[in-house]
Amino acid sequence: MAPPRGNNTGNAGKTGRSLGRRSVLAGAASLTALGTLGTTTACSRVSSASTGDGGDLLERLRAQGTVKLGIAGEQPYSYIDTNGELTGSSPAIARVIFKRLGIENVQPLPTEFNSLIPGLNSQQFDVVAAGMYINSDRCKQVLFADPEYEMKDAFIVRKGNPKGLHTYKDVAEKGAKLATGVGYAEIDYAVDAGVKKSEIKLLPDQLAGLLEVQGGRADVFAGTAITVRNVVKQSKSGKTEYTKNFTPILEGKPDLGTGAFAFRMSESNLRDAFNEELHKMKKSGELFRIMRPFGFVEDEMTTKTAKERCK
Repeated sequence: MAPPRGNNTGNAGKTGRSLGRRSVLAGAASLTALGTLGTTTACSRVSSASTGDGGDLLERLRAQGTVKLGIAGEQPYSYIDTNGELTGSSPAIARVIFKRLGIENVQPLPTEFNSLIPGLNSQQFDVVAAGMYINSDRCKQVLFADPEYEMKDAFIVRKGNPKGLHTYKDVAEKGAKLATGVGYAEIDYAVDAGVKKSEIKLLPDQLAGLLEVQGGRADVFAGTAITVRNVVKQSKSGKTEYTKNFTPILEGKPDLGTGAFAFRMSESNLRDAFNEELHKMKKSGELFRIMRPFGFVEDEMTTKTAKERCK
């Protein structure tokens, strides 16, 4: 997911029907419906009192048999499908790893992206499973597992890309109307390239972005490459397309994002056990086999570590 680099604080039905792809719309609708459920079920959270030696949450989750996942409703990382079921690459990975750790069930708790880290640290859920990018600011707030993927950016543009938008610099130089997700890293990339922050239109998700571009209310929607290509393919609108992948520039350097699960600072034992299983899956190729159905390609797998990214 293309999340903000800073701290985590914080469709029109007529247009939606024209897409003719119920599954794209229903994920967002189901997420909204379940968001309230996530708030009400948070009262049954597990205490995060640390043992002072890496935490004992793993043992307690094994005893209760369920781990609560904080998700943010972005395809393909974690979202609710047309049947109201939790899906996405992160939940798929979580089901496998937590089962191997002796925890049979995963319970989704949907929330806004900006609420994931506060929700984790206030014990509303046990782990963030949303493809969250690792950056230095977040590394001060949570423990990251090693990343599953690394990702370039891409744009949703109108068919034929009439304004020739391929990078954030293009957007700034041509005065194009840019939209992106609330809290996405793309905000910082665009501002760094010269786009005025006050002129960036912030939207709830990639589907809303596609609709803005399709309706001519934005020239471009910026997101991770896999997010934009998935929503364009699924929409089948014929009025939009996605651009070629590119590596964003931030402060003069290429900034290739890496996404990972996040844990509370006090729970290094759980994070380490998770990492051990994750590394086995990477080595055997199982991780890519799980992620491929969600649109990932082999070049987007990574051997980078959270320690490297947190620097």
